[in-house]
Amino acid sequence: MIGVSLLKKCMKEGAKVYAVVRKDSGRLSRLENIDGIKLIYCDIEEYGSLPEKIGTGCDIFYHLAWKGTGSSAQRNADLKGQAENIGYTLDALKAAHELGAKTFVGAGSQAEYGLKNVDAISPDESANPIQPYGIAKYAAGKMAGHLAKRYGMNCFWVRIFSVYGEFDDSHTMICYTIEKLKKREMPKYTPAGQRWDYLYCEDAAKALYLIGKQDKGNKVYCLGSGIRRPLAEYIRIIRDKIDPKLPVGLGAYDYPENAVMNLCADISEIRRDTGWEPDTAFESGIQRILDFQNMESGGGKS
Repeated sequence: MIGVSLLKKCMKEGAKVYAVVRKDSGRLSRLENIDGIKLIYCDIEEYGSLPEKIGTGCDIFYHLAWKGTGSSAQRNADLKGQAENIGYTLDALKAAHELGAKTFVGAGSQAEYGLKNVDAISPDESANPIQPYGIAKYAAGKMAGHLAKRYGMNCFWVRIFSVYGEFDDSHTMICYTIEKLKKREMPKYTPAGQRWDYLYCEDAAKALYLIGKQDKGNKVYCLGSGIRRPLAEYIRIIRDKIDPKLPVGLGAYDYPENAVMNLCADISEIRRDTGWEPDTAFESGIQRILDFQNMESGGGKS
């Protein structure tokens, strides 16, 4: 989802783009309407072959791939697989160096912080990941920073909070809510009092693009909207866009153990370094998703 939005942003800005994809990816159809990109078929385990496959110099390398994603339970169950991603990140950085890139931008995660109870999480907030996914992301970012220094490259590790959009994964809260409500079924939740930060995919892509264009050395950023609202409020917004009369099951479940109750990004560092600002209100982003789904189903714009 973020990758597609970033490709579109780069092409809009007139960049020459090499998109590294898996041959057997079920998501290649998403790239059909992006004119001008050059597809490079290469699995994450084969990143050492990228300089040969691309065959020309590059300025910026974005590393968004991560093997073994999916639901939180799925990715955290595979400890070995998560650990392997650290090596794949270093392979990507080495390939970037051999391609002549001066800047490497890697996708980190808010999971690197572990459990926090602060109004907004800044890049300087201490990281204490408690799940394998967050631990591997944190290690990958630290190792990438060290290797980039050896190569004399800029390395930006972007800890992404909750990004949503038209190609969101089916297991997310937003997709779950939309699917249930469209079927006229009642979605069920905890009391949903968690304060959350959602960022629309096009805004995330613009931030990543601007981060890659600057020259700040070796930095960590937190990427979100900078706006926090209770999850229940987001749920009601989605419901109201579909049908305000539909019920939602708030409080149907208890909070899970070690539930994250505050998850908001401090985006002042990105703003200061790049001038970036998020443009899309949550209400508008949800309407775009609904319009896209309606078009895909042949119903025309709602």
